Amino acid sequence: MKAKPCKDSRVIKTGRVFPQDTNNHDTLFGGKLMRDIDDVASISAARHCRRECVTASTDSVDFLHPIRQTDSVCLESHVTWTGKSSMEVFVKVIAEDLLTADRRVAATSFLTFVALDEEGKPAGVPDVIPETEEEKYLHDTAPERARVRKEGRKESKKLAQILSELKPWDD
Repeated sequence: MKAKPCKDSRVIKTGRVFPQDTNNHDTLFGGKLMRDIDDVASISAARHCRRECVTASTDSVDFLHPIRQTDSVCLESHVTWTGKSSMEVFVKVIAEDLLTADRRVAATSFLTFVALDEEGKPAGVPDVIPETEEEKYLHDTAPERARVRKEGRKESKKLAQILSELKPWDD
């Protein structure tokens, strides 16, 4: 498979914050932002490998600044690094106050997707070629995030083994 530049998987989605999108603090509801993050990241993953993909994990979502109704919200995503069948996707969320033009990185997120073949089994993905300074930094720091992700997955599997599957009312 031929390696592809990060820009080939870039997705940009900009929207407004409406009253129904806000929480009791009059800021963008975190769950809505998380859904939008998964949405754009899934498109980046599919663009990179041109296959069906599934979200394997949301590695992190860091809410850095509140997003208000006077803001637009721009989500920008791209594939930063690949394994055999997995892809790390980075999403940067920029809030822009539409009245003052003040822009700030409001959130960042890393997600992992797995490409699937026609039988729903993991499929190979092309390598990624970083070009900008931001892309190079994210690519160069990805192996450490992958190591941490692998350790976290082991811990999650251990935890799942001790969790009860009984209905709470059947205890």
